[in-house]
Amino acid sequence: MVKEIQLRITLAEEERSDILVFKSAIKLDIDREDITGVKVLRKSIDARKPKIIFNYKVAVYIREALPKTSEYQFDYKDVSKAKSVHIIGFGPAGMYAALRCIELGMKPIVLERGKNVQDRRRDLRAINQEHFVNEDSNYCFGEGGAGTYSDGKLYTRSLKRGDVRRIFENLVYHGATDQILIDAHPHIGTNKLPKVVKNIRETILKYGGEVHFETRVTDFKIKNNSIYAIQIQNGEELAVEKVILATGHSARDIFYLLHKKNIALEAKSFAMGVRVEHPQHIIDSIQYHCSGKRSELLPAASYGLVQQVNNRGVYSFCMCPGGFIVPAATANGEVVVNGMSPSKRNNLYANSGIVVEINVDTDLPKYEKFGVLKGLEYQKNLERLAFTAGGRSQVAPAQRLTDFVEGKFSNRLNDCSYQPGLNSAPLHSLLPKFIGGRLRKGFEAFGQKMKGYYTEEANIVGVESRTSSPVSIPRTEHLAHPQITNLYPCGEGGGYAGGIVSAAMDGERCAEAAIAAF
Repeated sequence: MVKEIQLRITLAEEERSDILVFKSAIKLDIDREDITGVKVLRKSIDARKPKIIFNYKVAVYIREALPKTSEYQFDYKDVSKAKSVHIIGFGPAGMYAALRCIELGMKPIVLERGKNVQDRRRDLRAINQEHFVNEDSNYCFGEGGAGTYSDGKLYTRSLKRGDVRRIFENLVYHGATDQILIDAHPHIGTNKLPKVVKNIRETILKYGGEVHFETRVTDFKIKNNSIYAIQIQNGEELAVEKVILATGHSARDIFYLLHKKNIALEAKSFAMGVRVEHPQHIIDSIQYHCSGKRSELLPAASYGLVQQVNNRGVYSFCMCPGGFIVPAATANGEVVVNGMSPSKRNNLYANSGIVVEINVDTDLPKYEKFGVLKGLEYQKNLERLAFTAGGRSQVAPAQRLTDFVEGKFSNRLNDCSYQPGLNSAPLHSLLPKFIGGRLRKGFEAFGQKMKGYYTEEANIVGVESRTSSPVSIPRTEHLAHPQITNLYPCGEGGGYAGGIVSAAMDGERCAEAAIAAF
């Protein structure tokens, strides 16, 4: 017999190794000896009050053995001689599209502009230390996409788009810790993601798929509303039948290419702002109601904030507890910041994007001349501004949080996790008023919601501009482009995902749709 129950465990009780069995026996009014095992299904922390509670959902096995294998099985088969589906981009959407193709008996041929996960590290080091951006291999482009070098956050609201549990189980199958199956807000960690990504590639190769790195797509050859060939950077043309376009939200050259070929695109609302960084102990003390060091049983504290300011949302984005800020530019001449965390989230700082919603239909009148690419051009201009304000390198413009809100230049900045370094700049006056003014009011409101958040010990760093794609690629109910019948826009670059899990689910759906159309 198996019973699913909810348990509430105090911080003191959490120290006991047998607490789940003990509490389960009491709640079910049975002898402890009758419990053969307790499987944790979900775990979350309720820290709204000083008395912290761990909420557990568990399956209690009563005189019955715990299952040894997952209910999810991945039926990969040899597809080396099967029909092929070409997948452009090897981020989460492209990876899961390739895996799904193999399950369904089709051969995925992946074209990735960047390098494999190991070789990619050298280019990341060059950004941090030499301030040089390889435009094909960076924090956004390369094996695993932007997700490889991120927090690996797996939280998604896209519950209607696919089987979230299946995505998680597949990550565990490829080497992620099974803790992601339990935590309410699961993450893998930037130190562990490269191994998972490499394992996914090896599965694809093992079963007959192909993965081609340093293979950037430069053109589509189109006839009768269908792509018959893909051209890559060395001029070679590859004959294709079905094409899944999973290039991510930063592949601007793809948007320009589609626009040049009069393939329909749409301007899409998005968000931009800055990244704020606090010492982690400040966030811990606010969220856990503690002074000094937090309990070792508690993870680095996170937060989520939102405030309406002048009819626009100002909100936290990609919050990274115990993490660090990284340079996420994809071209020289721009500065972009993002955040990531290791699996243990044990860095000294907590950072988060704080961004402002931008409505491309009403907020960018000076950019109307760019048509559907107006949001992209606005995004680019803000990144160029950050490059200039930082000193024309990957050094980022920064300001103390309190100085930014009060409109004062920061004569001194706090220590920061951002490796290329910071340059004090008056971001309060440099940022467009539409964004900067709302951020200043938003930070004041956040200081009221979280006492201690508004502090001179925090820095803001610019700019956080790659929250999502400013362009979407339309598709029909069958997931194909309405003009190009064998092109399947996919994932964040198409405007159909907002993170690792939703991109992975969309990759699976596009693979299924492409194969169904053969």
